[in-house]
Amino acid sequence: MLSWHDLGPLIRVEQRLNSTAYLSIIADQVHPIMLMAYPNGDGFFQQDNVPCHGARIVQEWFQEHEEDFTLLRWPPQPPDLNPIEHLWDQVKRAIRQLVLQPSDLTELDSAIHQAWCQIPLITFQHLVESMPRRITTVLKAKGGPTKY
Repeated sequence: MLSWHDLGPLIRVEQRLNSTAYLSIIADQVHPIMLMAYPNGDGFFQQDNVPCHGARIVQEWFQEHEEDFTLLRWPPQPPDLNPIEHLWDQVKRAIRQLVLQPSDLTELDSAIHQAWCQIPLITFQHLVESMPRRITTVLKAKGGPTKY
């Protein structure tokens, strides 16, 4: 996860992500970070439409915590505006540039964490700042193709 203030922790998911595992991540990792970053409850949380995100237990949890932050409603087939995709691209490029490529999952995990921690603050601040512009562009294109 990312915000204007910081990047969130990377959480390695060892199995297929289901609603129970996702809820555990939201409750145990995301919620405390949101409370620290946005103590007045003025933060926004964006997730996409992966099935586990829309599960009843997950939606009920968000309803119980709606005073802590705002869950952005996301249309069923939105254009991909998720700013974190740009950060993942940066991580992938950093790993491709390594002289010694990771040879197992442990090395890959370490390389991902190292690349993640080296993303400059200004990079994710620009991504956050770009969201109103991105949304305006998509609205003008009436959901059609954009440069984003």
